[in-house]
Amino acid sequence: MLDVIDLGGLRDSDPVAIERIAKNIGTACREVGFFYVRNHGVPQELIDRVFSISKGFFALPVDLKNELSIAKSKHNRGYAGLASERLDSKHADLKEAFNVGLDLDRNDPEVLNNKPFRGVNLWPAAMPLFRDTMLDYFNATWRLGRDIHLAIAADLGLSPTFFADKFDRPMATLRLLHYPPRPVGAASSVGAGEHTDYGSLTLLLTDDAGGLEVRHRDGTWVSAPPIPGAFVCNIGDCLMRWSNDIYLSTPHRVTNPAGRDRYSIAFFLDPNPETVVECLPGCSTDVLPSKYPAIIAADYLKSRLAATYA
Repeated sequence: MLDVIDLGGLRDSDPVAIERIAKNIGTACREVGFFYVRNHGVPQELIDRVFSISKGFFALPVDLKNELSIAKSKHNRGYAGLASERLDSKHADLKEAFNVGLDLDRNDPEVLNNKPFRGVNLWPAAMPLFRDTMLDYFNATWRLGRDIHLAIAADLGLSPTFFADKFDRPMATLRLLHYPPRPVGAASSVGAGEHTDYGSLTLLLTDDAGGLEVRHRDGTWVSAPPIPGAFVCNIGDCLMRWSNDIYLSTPHRVTNPAGRDRYSIAFFLDPNPETVVECLPGCSTDVLPSKYPAIIAADYLKSRLAATYA
């Protein structure tokens, strides 16, 4: 069972709470790379609304969804159809998805200059409540991700404000996901192949269908069932690289359920595009020198996404 960490007091900058939370998150990131958080501040009413609208979107005819194809965006936004991605290089993933990024105006200077991951979002015209609901949720989970980075900074001995200017215009992605039922007669179905996440932190909510599995350090796979009112969190490869492998990104996978659909909502928090990802202060020593060269965050994410699409 993964650790369940109560975030009460973190947002209020309670020093006792921050010390407790930092210790618990730091232990989870070193040992498993996954943990649950509760008392996180994201309203249940908003969560319920996002799931409801997500189901409505995926129920739309395929031609309407394809009008918002991710292939029409250079900035990782829009609809990805069934079996259009492969996360483990062996099997196409039996899932469909819709990506929302930081919401920028068409006249934003970074959009006009066509900077990486600085495009406009695509929105389904047939669903008038879609945009406002998704942006409310995006902003709520963005705030939660920044809160958790306060604890990460404390655990790694960094200034409380260390990550503040690195996540104020992030390459974050809110990803709606639909996994159709396992085909009749199939013993299993790969909804998402074995993989590690690319960014700094992932905040995940799922329905009650189950199917998420996490690989422990000894190679065994364990279920990560949904806990009502809690997010499943995991660090990604960017934060592992940033921390010089003090934190470890963990392989995980999703199996489609039999006889029912599965829905999940993932928020992937990557840093600002221009952020230099290099060994964090205090994360290297003479015994443990820095393992990775510095890289621009946008270049790192671009390299990882390139291998995802079939």
